[in-house]
Amino acid sequence: MISSIRVVLTLASKDLSLFFADRRGAAFSFIVPILLASAFGMIFAKPPEESKAVKLPLLVVVEDEGEFTKSVANDVLASSRVQAERVTRDEAVRRMADRQPGVTVVFPRGFEQLKSVSLQQPASKQYVEVLHHPLCDNEAQWAEGIVAESVLQRLASEHLTPLIGSSALAMPFEIRMRESTGPQAGFNSYSHSFSGMTLQYLLFWGMESGLLLLRDRQRSVWLRLRAAPVSLWNVLLGKALATTFLAFLQVLVTFGFGYFVFGVTVSGSVAGFLGLAIAVSVLSAATGLMVAALGGTEMRARSVCILVILGVSLLGGLWLPSFVLPGWARNLSLVLPTTWAMRGFDATTWQGRDFFAVLPCIAVVFGFTAVFLGLAFTQLFTSEARRRRGYT
Repeated sequence: MISSIRVVLTLASKDLSLFFADRRGAAFSFIVPILLASAFGMIFAKPPEESKAVKLPLLVVVEDEGEFTKSVANDVLASSRVQAERVTRDEAVRRMADRQPGVTVVFPRGFEQLKSVSLQQPASKQYVEVLHHPLCDNEAQWAEGIVAESVLQRLASEHLTPLIGSSALAMPFEIRMRESTGPQAGFNSYSHSFSGMTLQYLLFWGMESGLLLLRDRQRSVWLRLRAAPVSLWNVLLGKALATTFLAFLQVLVTFGFGYFVFGVTVSGSVAGFLGLAIAVSVLSAATGLMVAALGGTEMRARSVCILVILGVSLLGGLWLPSFVLPGWARNLSLVLPTTWAMRGFDATTWQGRDFFAVLPCIAVVFGFTAVFLGLAFTQLFTSEARRRRGYT
């Protein structure tokens, strides 16, 4: 038993020596995810003053000259939730083509008739046009709510003033908005970007490790290694151990840079963070072994792996938060290890969750790791047995 462990450690040490022999290549392996995470964080980061007062850029077109229509339009223009500008329809269409901005509210001719319509039995419904760029559907729904509020407040004033004798109608309640994600939570876009880019790069590192093993198996290096008095178990465990160690080091270096430069902190369970870091590191090694076992040729394996990694990164929320994805994509993402790994890192970094909240994510990642290792070992042992019997 002790001799087997010594052999595994020796094989892993050999792979680590080969990795660090190319110092520039090793340095780039740590620099690339840091650069990607920093770039994503800078793109989506907002200054504190902007995040507290987000306003919707909006264009307003008034084609009806009635007083009621003008009052509603002025209410929309004066809303504290929009940054609105009154323009003509032609100018609005031209500017929306370039998303400057991407939403326009149009009060068409005839809208003034809404003032005299009974609220209980409207004869015919008037309409307001909300024009939007194809990529600004969410902003259009935001504008719809603001317009509906302004119209209803003006209608209430018109119809209730004769009854209550006051033209000033105010909302009977106020809305107080605050973040509620944990006692120590404070969202940092860099926390999300460093978590996502680290996970994505671990998958690519696992792919490269698997391609290297696949390349060795197709060359005389593998034959010389298998001719030595070393079992296949020792060889594969040595490869997996080296890959896991480098992946774990990748996590520490990347998050360390994020901590010192961008303030990425582990506000939740440190034990949960380390447990998840170990889980995703082993997952990276398991991914590499599965690539070597099922990849076929190196070129085919590389092409398929890149497509799969980019797909699971997008669906798993590694690039953007998963809530921006459609419902079917969010449901599909639950069967991916990247989704649970990302949830775990979010929980331990900016959400401030405890160890027991992160434990299910760690368990799911280890579950996927066990499945990958099972598939990889089964296929590798089967193919090696066929090769020893003379089959190709």
